[in-house]
Amino acid sequence: MPVDAAPRIVVGITGASGALYGVKLLERLKALGAYTHLVATPAGVLNVHHELGLDRAGLEALASESHAAGDIGACIASGSHRVEAMVVAPCSMKSLAAIAHGFGDNLLTRAADVTLKERRRLVLMVRETPFNLAHLRNMTAVTEMGAVVFPPLPAFYHRPQTIDELVADTVERVIELMGVGHATPQRWSGL
Repeated sequence: MPVDAAPRIVVGITGASGALYGVKLLERLKALGAYTHLVATPAGVLNVHHELGLDRAGLEALASESHAAGDIGACIASGSHRVEAMVVAPCSMKSLAAIAHGFGDNLLTRAADVTLKERRRLVLMVRETPFNLAHLRNMTAVTEMGAVVFPPLPAFYHRPQTIDELVADTVERVIELMGVGHATPQRWSGL
């Protein structure tokens, strides 16, 4: 697929637990021919290494293009740069709060702000439990702005046998939600 025709997706990774979601999204989007812009916070890179044993170079190799969180002048910091959607996987409560209040203090939160202002799809795979009132209010705020709050809660009706199956189905649901074609989430067909 020519790069011009490929869906262009920003993938953000923060320091919340669940780095596997971001990595699997990058891998699956690549397999679907999407052009991905990766921005991982320092805590996100640390967590990818801690949870998956992957270093920064290994993580960046999964994306079409990678940007440092401090590179506020990167192309994805502007609404004039064409992308179809953005996902933050996983999304920490700190990043959620920054997005909810328009605090674009790093490239990830600035890119999310741009996604919202341009009325593009923003999916936040928030990771925390239990939620406190600030978390809930921030989720309400981003929802009111047009984002989709998507905690990575697995479905069990398809009887998954492994963690990989649970993660893969969640990833497929997120990809479909962002409008990328050829996603294959498990469908409920009734009893």
